[in-house]
Amino acid sequence: MEVLVYLVPLALGLGLIGLLGFLWSLKSGQYDDLEGAAWRAIADDEPPREVAPTVEAKPSTVRPA
Repeated sequence: MEVLVYLVPLALGLGLIGLLGFLWSLKSGQYDDLEGAAWRAIADDEPPREVAPTVEAKPSTVRPA
């Protein structure tokens, strides 16, 4: 039972740290735009590239001398 002298203040201190962290995140705007963050996570970063048609080389009409 003597260990409770250490564990209860430790638990209260950790709870206080968690509460302060949560309040800080509210104050700094972490929860302002919940929908935007969700859409940015699944959005494509760049549009798909279009494949350019390949051009076949024509045989040279110049004859060596």
